[in-house]
Amino acid sequence: MSIDVMLPYYGDVDHFKKAVDSVVAQSFTDFRLIVVDDGFPDPEPARYMGEIAARDSRVTYEKNEVNLGANGNYRKCLGMVSAPTVVVMGADDIMLPGYLQAVHDGFAAQPDAAVFECGVAVIDENGAPANSLADAVKAWNSPLSNPNGRKVLGGEDLMVSLMHGNWTYFPSLAWNAEWIGQIGFREGLDVVQDLALLVDTISAGGKMVIDPTLAFLYRRHSASDSSVRALDGRRFAEESRFFAGEAKTFADRGWKKAARAARLHWTSRLNAATLLPTALKAGKLREGGPKLVRHIFG
Repeated sequence: MSIDVMLPYYGDVDHFKKAVDSVVAQSFTDFRLIVVDDGFPDPEPARYMGEIAARDSRVTYEKNEVNLGANGNYRKCLGMVSAPTVVVMGADDIMLPGYLQAVHDGFAAQPDAAVFECGVAVIDENGAPANSLADAVKAWNSPLSNPNGRKVLGGEDLMVSLMHGNWTYFPSLAWNAEWIGQIGFREGLDVVQDLALLVDTISAGGKMVIDPTLAFLYRRHSASDSSVRALDGRRFAEESRFFAGEAKTFADRGWKKAARAARLHWTSRLNAATLLPTALKAGKLREGGPKLVRHIFG
């Protein structure tokens, strides 16, 4: 089973190089790495990728002539997939050497699964362990905290868990290419597009394989797009619309527990509450404060 690693890129060059290096160093070797640069204004990524591609035929690099934005570039990446399994990796994250092997083994054990998630550790801008409240809540809510080996989840129970708090880390997810190709990313979403994709997959009957084995490092830093959007309230405006829409959809389907969890979305509200002091410190309280408060109590 071959794996396509799609890497939509725009951002820190040093982090990008570390991400690429971690893919090339995988113990599982039957993969393609395809980098799609969304027009980042620096020649270094193209130079660096040219050197790697010259000695490794599994690696290709393409630069968009026009910036497509995160959602557009992600959708472009999905259109380039040819392997039966695909990972859409973050350009600042790191695969541990056994990650792709864990992906392969997970899908081999459950060939009809739609998505795979492994154990994930969070690092900061400098590569040091990060222990934010958001990640602590993710860990508390996650079935990956149970060390009893690989398991398969699906249906309303999985949806309820994700509506209470999205404990997955999207760049660490691996997908059955047919599932993600048929469902794809919803247009018009910039922050919750990853959760929306999971919701649409589970709603369509897709199952998730989870393996608690640590295999991926997710980088969290204040300069991320989602962090900036969170401080001025844009993130939570999008989340509020999303959860309200999903609550209605679940209710119409008869998934009462999932509808209740979507209406509550308590970890999303908690996240907004923790950002009020940060917004004040960053001088964004006047702009983002009312939006954060509406999300907390709305």
